[in-house]
Amino acid sequence: MSIPLEDLFNDVIGKSRRGLGMTEDALSARSGVPVDDIKAAMRGEVDEIVLLKLAPALGLDGAALVAMAQKAWQPAPVQVEGLAQFNTEWDDMTVNAYIVYDPATKAAAAFDTGATAQPMVDFIKAKGLSLDLVFLTHTHPDHIADLVGLCEAGAPGVFVSEREPTSGAKTFRVGDTTGWELGGLRIEPRSTHGHSKGGTTYVVTGLARPVAVVGDALFASSMGGGVVSYLDALATNRKEIFPLADETVVCPGHGPLTTIGEEKAHNPFYPEFKISSTPLV
Repeated sequence: MSIPLEDLFNDVIGKSRRGLGMTEDALSARSGVPVDDIKAAMRGEVDEIVLLKLAPALGLDGAALVAMAQKAWQPAPVQVEGLAQFNTEWDDMTVNAYIVYDPATKAAAAFDTGATAQPMVDFIKAKGLSLDLVFLTHTHPDHIADLVGLCEAGAPGVFVSEREPTSGAKTFRVGDTTGWELGGLRIEPRSTHGHSKGGTTYVVTGLARPVAVVGDALFASSMGGGVVSYLDALATNRKEIFPLADETVVCPGHGPLTTIGEEKAHNPFYPEFKISSTPLV
């Protein structure tokens, strides 16, 4: 069963409006859309004309926002040998965790834990893998809920950004480490803070396609909310994620797998990659 998009179009509007610190009245003044129509859009009512007016006022791509509202796009299924996604329930939503492994040596790394690490532990045993490393994209509770359970599978080291230390994990500074070797794979950390203080994207090379485990920095057609800084979240994604090759598989903390190329084409938060773009915030 495919995982649905994490956000709806009105979630995108809400994240951008809150991130910019813009009231509904201010958005109305900037876009020319009456406040009642803005409220209707926030309730999930689809009016293409309204959305096309709101988008540039929020630094969003209008066509991509409309496509979300019309449910006209879903990322293509992705399968890469050596990459496994685990989707577990957390309250009223689901959260993702990942295992990346070298098919030749069976050396494996885990990224986050999800609500429970048991499916990951079962996968490791079934595949005969050696869990050598654990990496945390950030330390929000839904992503590290079962760190103890995962570590019981045998990982000697758990790593997290020094900007977001947590019990049981070794900290690192992105600028001071060039990465980790895992069999024939290489794992490189990149700072994608904004949703959280120490948000980290891990770029894995050595599989058939590059893989970027992004946590809540980026979702298919959306991104994590700017809990710490919306503008930093936008900027670090632009600097550290979008320059990756279009074929790179994006592994988000919520929602389905996607690719850099698909996000360039379909993510409303990044209009500069669209054929007809709207001004950046």
